Amino acid sequence: MSIVIEQPVEARLVAAAPRMPSIPATLHYDRRDPFAVRMTFPAPATLEGVEVCWTFARELLAAGLHGAEGHGDVRVRPYGFDRTVLEFHAPEGTAVVHIHSAEVRRFLRATDELVPAGLEHLQLDLDHDLAELMRDAC
Repeated sequence: MSIVIEQPVEARLVAAAPRMPSIPATLHYDRRDPFAVRMTFPAPATLEGVEVCWTFARELLAAGLHGAEGHGDVRVRPYGFDRTVLEFHAPEGTAVVHIHSAEVRRFLRATDELVPAGLEHLQLDLDHDLAELMRDAC
């Protein structure tokens, strides 16, 4: 069984220009980091011209399908029936993207099959992680 899920999604960047074309993005989930998801944008889609990756809670993404969630760098909320809005806040500015809610639901179902929500803690090896931290501190 795979320990990583990667799902391409079509994102629409909300900008001043009308009908901004869609940009490719990828949602990632790794069983070794069971509480987190990542969303990666390729270099051509970013202002800096380099790949950009945002990491945030899987729980935030799931809750954002039903109502506005998040108070930090990443915020998620529904937009109508079929869209989900993700806001990414950085010192350089804010990026707002729309993705199809069905794609988010499909991704979350796949992550739930890999690690059921509420059972993420069973994937952690705290003794090993603590030993790694202590080893690196010496």
